[in-house]
Amino acid sequence: MPVNLTTPDPASLLPVAGVRLGIASAGIKKPGRRDITLIELAPGSRAAGVFTQNRFCAAPVTLCKQHLAHGHIRALVINTGNANAGTGEEGLRRAHQTCEAVAQLMGCAAESVLPFSTGVILEPLPVDKILPALPAALADLAPDHWPEAAHAIMTTDIVAKGASREALVGGKTVTVTGIAKGSGMIHPNMATMLGYVATDAAIAPALMQQLVKEVADISFNCVTVDGDTSTNDSFILIATGQAGNNEITATASPDYAALKAVVSAVAIELAQAMARDGEGATKFITVAVESGRDHAECKQIAYAIARSPLVKTAFFASDPNLGRILAAIGYAGVTDLDVTTLQVYLGDVLVAEKGGRAASYTEAQGAAVMQQADITVRVILNRGDAAATVWTCDFSYDYVKINAEYRT
Repeated sequence: MPVNLTTPDPASLLPVAGVRLGIASAGIKKPGRRDITLIELAPGSRAAGVFTQNRFCAAPVTLCKQHLAHGHIRALVINTGNANAGTGEEGLRRAHQTCEAVAQLMGCAAESVLPFSTGVILEPLPVDKILPALPAALADLAPDHWPEAAHAIMTTDIVAKGASREALVGGKTVTVTGIAKGSGMIHPNMATMLGYVATDAAIAPALMQQLVKEVADISFNCVTVDGDTSTNDSFILIATGQAGNNEITATASPDYAALKAVVSAVAIELAQAMARDGEGATKFITVAVESGRDHAECKQIAYAIARSPLVKTAFFASDPNLGRILAAIGYAGVTDLDVTTLQVYLGDVLVAEKGGRAASYTEAQGAAVMQQADITVRVILNRGDAAATVWTCDFSYDYVKINAEYRT
């Protein structure tokens, strides 16, 4: 079961002025499954995105990048059950065919539609099922269908993931709502998932790409479940401009900082939810590396710990086999690291210092922390002022079972 995570109360997911969502069933993988999501954006909305760096990126990722350059996005269309990845030119043709069908229904250009797919790789996109379902998704459009969309984009997720916040920006109340899917094949560059965050704030188009990148780097790019970077990862930020605030035109402005803070809060909640819902997860683990020379080395060490199968299986067993954490720190690749000057904490318990086991540490202390569902590992490097935090989960028997049966 997910670790301290429940499906959000539908009433907690606030409508965003200028955004409507519609859900339909195409039966791509399972008959009757609501697996098509259509998101309509009001004219004048802005969108920006960051995507997977997997060289085998899916056809919809390629088209999304091209269409975002078009600059006038009116709709997003998302299917589950098929990734449309590893499908070559035919995959691109079918993704474009889907965009054309949405455009015809909505009266816009095909370049104004962003396509997204998630599911099994190396299988052709079943447009013969998707296209007939689009009119039903269009008819279902409503501003309060965020909860339904959060469920519709799920694959191996157990819990739907959504979050909302409100904040004052430029003296106006701004709403931010987001949904995401992801519980396996989760590792950054960017993070492995589909995520959509919308706000009614007004922000200049020139700032959108910087904002989405900055937000991704402190949220979705700080989560790992299994170290596998997917072919379809996409995080899209939408701004409809209907909140009534003066358009944000400078990153140095207080309004930009306020908007970034509220968008980041939503994105971080969604990112942490993916680790909490990691396939078969029983523990949610925060790895914080502090007092480093720079952010890069802190993140490098944090990820070495967070993606180690030996560390993750020890957490699943509630076994304080903490030498595995020391080993991961040592092989992280920081070649001039002096291990005699660092400290390692498990929760509030000092585990290691001066290059070895802390004199005050007892096995009973470690075992007590390991029984908790939420655990923090702190590594204090004592070589600078930089820091980085990464979120992960343990590896359980169910992770193997879920992925072994993924196509059945």
